[in-house]
Amino acid sequence: MTKQRATALPEIASHQPVFQVDPEAEHNGWTQPLLGLSCIIAAVWSAVYHFTHRRNQASDGSWEQAELAMATWTGEKISEDAPQAKRIAGIKPRPAGYRHDVSRGYQLDEVSRPRRNRRHPAIRAFMRETQLSPANFIMPLFIHDEDYDIPINAMPGCNRLCAASVLREIGECVEEGVNMFILFPKVADELKTPDGRQCYDPSDIVMRTIKLIKGAYPDVIICTDIALDPYNTDGHDGIVDDITGVIQNDITVEQLCKQALAQARAGTDIVAPSDMQDGRIGAIRDALDGEGFTHVGIMSYCAKYASAFYGPFREALDSNPSFGDKSTYQMDPANRREALREIELDEAEGADILMVKPAIAYLDVIMTLKDNSALPIAAYQVSGEYSMIKAAAQAGFIDEQKVALESLLSIRRAGADVILTYFAKDAARWINDPNGWWQKKMSGKL
Repeated sequence: MTKQRATALPEIASHQPVFQVDPEAEHNGWTQPLLGLSCIIAAVWSAVYHFTHRRNQASDGSWEQAELAMATWTGEKISEDAPQAKRIAGIKPRPAGYRHDVSRGYQLDEVSRPRRNRRHPAIRAFMRETQLSPANFIMPLFIHDEDYDIPINAMPGCNRLCAASVLREIGECVEEGVNMFILFPKVADELKTPDGRQCYDPSDIVMRTIKLIKGAYPDVIICTDIALDPYNTDGHDGIVDDITGVIQNDITVEQLCKQALAQARAGTDIVAPSDMQDGRIGAIRDALDGEGFTHVGIMSYCAKYASAFYGPFREALDSNPSFGDKSTYQMDPANRREALREIELDEAEGADILMVKPAIAYLDVIMTLKDNSALPIAAYQVSGEYSMIKAAAQAGFIDEQKVALESLLSIRRAGADVILTYFAKDAARWINDPNGWWQKKMSGKL
C-alpha cells in the first residue's frame, strides 16, 4: 500500500502545471520593497533621535542653569564642569570653596514684595513718580555795570556778569533747554540810598539788561527781583526808620510798586517780590493792571525764611544788612503752618506762582504749599545749598553731579514745579548727555 501510493504520486504530479521560479527574479522581488521600507524606518529613527537628543540637551542645559542659579543663591560650590555665567563687573570673586552661611532653599512666607516693581528698568520707568528736566529750572544771573566778570569766591562757578557774558550765558543755557532766568543786580555804592530810589530809575542796570536780553533772545522768560536790599544803604528789604530800626512796611510797598512798573515797562515777563512785606502782592497787582500790564506775572516769595543759607548770595551782591537781621519780616524757620496764612493772602491778592526759599531744608513747606494751593509752586535752591555741594565736591567728599541732581529731584518730589538753582545750566547738560550718568541711571544701564 505504501509502495503503490509512492508510485502514484509522480502520476498525480505529472498532471499538475509545473511552476519553475527564477532565483534571481525571486531575489529582486523581495529586496526592493525591503530596501524601501528600511530607508523609511531609518529616516523615522533619525528624526526621532535628533528630536530627542535636542530636547535632552535643552533639558540638561536648563537643569545646569537651574543648578548654577541655585548654587549662586545658596552659596553652594559650582562644579567645574558646570557652565560659568558671565560675572558682572564689580562683583568681587568669592574665595575657593566659599559658601554663604544660609539655609539651603530658605524662603520667606511673603506675598507682597515691593522689589518686584524695581527689578527691571522698564518697570521702574513707568512707576517713576517724579520727572526732572531743564524745563523745571530758572537760572539766576548776577549782573553788574562793568565790562568784565568777577568770580564770586563763596559760590564757585558763579560770577558777576558783564553785558556780553550775560548774553553768552543765556545762549549756553538755551542750548541746553533752560529758558527762564532771574536777574540780581550788584549796585554801585554811590547809587544806594535809604529809600532805594535807584530801583525804579529807567536807566538802572536791571532795566537795561532786560532790554538787552529781549533784543537778543525774545523768546526767553525774564523774571526780576522786587526788593530794596540791593539799593538800600542799610541792606534791608525795606525802608528803615532811622530812630527805631523798624522796617516801614507801607511806604516800602509804595517803592516796590514803582520798581515793578519800571521793570514791566522795560519788558520783564514775571516780577518776583522777595521783600516779605505785608500786602505787597495786591498792591503790585493793582499797579501793574492799572497801567495795562495784565500779562506780567507775579511769582511771590510766599514762604521766605530768615535763613542762614543766604550768606554767599549777600556776598555776591554786597547786600548784607548793616544792623540786625531780617527776622521781623521774613518767616521763622521753626514755623510751617504759618505758611498757610501766606498762601491764603498771596492767592487772594493775585499771585500767579508761590515760592518757598530756601528749598532743601524746607521740603516739608514745599509740600505744604503744594497740598494747599492750586497755583504752581517754585522753590529756590539758595546760595548756601549750592556752595555746600560745591565745597564738598571739591574736597572729594561727594560726587557733585550725583548729589546736585538728587537734590533737585528731591525738591521736585516735594512738590516744586520750577526750581531756581545755580546748577541750572550744568544740571541741564548732565540730564541731556546721552552717555552721561543720569541717562544711564534712568534707563537702567549703569
